[in-house]
Amino acid sequence: MNDVAMVEVPLSKDAASALDNEQRRAAVGKLVSNLLRPSSPDSDPLARLIAEVKEDARAGGLTDAEVDAELAAYNAENRV
Repeated sequence: MNDVAMVEVPLSKDAASALDNEQRRAAVGKLVSNLLRPSSPDSDPLARLIAEVKEDARAGGLTDAEVDAELAAYNAENRV
C-alpha cells in the first residue's frame, strides 16, 4: 500500500486484541482497502453480489422497476 492513512474503526475487544500483531494489522488493512477500493470492477465483492441478486430477481420474473419500487418502499418504512 503506497498511500496509507490511519483511521479509527470501532471493534469488539476480542477483535481489537487480535490486531496486536503488526503483520496481522497490515494484512487486515490490505483486505479492507481491497474491499472498499478494489483494483478492478470484477474484483468488487459488493458489485458482484448486487449483480447476482439482480440476476436472481430477474429469473424470478421481477423487473428492475419492481425491485426499485420494493427498495424505495423498504427505505421509506425504515428511515428514522
